Amino acid sequence: MEGVRHRTVNVNGINMHIAEMGEGPLILFIHGFPDLWFSWRHQMKALASLGYRCVAPDLRGYGDTDVPASPTAYTSLHVVGDIVGLLDEIAGDNEKVFVVGHDWGAMTAWSLSLFRPERIRALVNLSVAFTPRNPKRKPLDTLRAVYGNDYYICRFQEPGNIEAEFEQIGTERVLKEFLTYRNPAPIYLPEGKGFGHPTDSPLKLPSWLSEEECHYYASKYEKTGFTGGLNYYRNLDLNWELTAPWTGAKVEVPVKFIVGDLDLTYNAPGAKDYIHKGGLKRDVPLLEDVVVIQGAGHFLHQERPHEINQHIYDFVKKF
Repeated sequence: MEGVRHRTVNVNGINMHIAEMGEGPLILFIHGFPDLWFSWRHQMKALASLGYRCVAPDLRGYGDTDVPASPTAYTSLHVVGDIVGLLDEIAGDNEKVFVVGHDWGAMTAWSLSLFRPERIRALVNLSVAFTPRNPKRKPLDTLRAVYGNDYYICRFQEPGNIEAEFEQIGTERVLKEFLTYRNPAPIYLPEGKGFGHPTDSPLKLPSWLSEEECHYYASKYEKTGFTGGLNYYRNLDLNWELTAPWTGAKVEVPVKFIVGDLDLTYNAPGAKDYIHKGGLKRDVPLLEDVVVIQGAGHFLHQERPHEINQHIYDFVKKF
């Protein structure tokens, strides 16, 4: 990408790669799984041209950022600690920033909003709605009860197990399987069956994703492996334990939430009722807007960049 500046900053004890573009008020973009800073390429270009300074890191465990060895080094406290350390480096002492998150990046942004709301001017979150902590139910027990052991998050839990299967399938093929997934139903990965079809069967890329872009993703994952990204899922129960002090806490920053109607997160049991019938507004009192994009899947910022860019700009320009 032309015009992107790359550098490495030391934050919270790790070396973090960041991509930057533009000048002006700062917008921090936080990616999810299995993404990289690169997933924000369209947003960075558009919003930099509109007078914003866009910064997108590779989170810990991803891309050109350090990959800590310990599986428990990927809790929400670690990841938010990295973000706060990054803001200390790149933003002025009193500068509040705009934040845009997707998938795990949205979850990180929700956590950042709970832990350090004074750092955020406004938040645009994509795909993953806020999930209030339920003190009576551990996340993994709940997921297993609802979806069973073949559900992808449950399959991700055993260190090394799914990595070995992904190695058999091939890095680039695995990335393509995730990035092209447009089914509103849950992802199941039964042991030894991969994504449910032969790994040599042709996989047609959508118009918004090129072979060249897939090669870029694959080149980074071939260097780091998938373990760093998978470790975020492996800390769901530990996150639940560590965030007990925030039980019942509300997200007190201005928020716009955007989701595709084909997103598996939007079609999860209870999600639509929570988002549209007052639950999300109760827990996020400064929620200003919920946008459901028809015909869009999970990776909506790449699939529908012009719409998403406009939605982000229309929201942040108010502040």
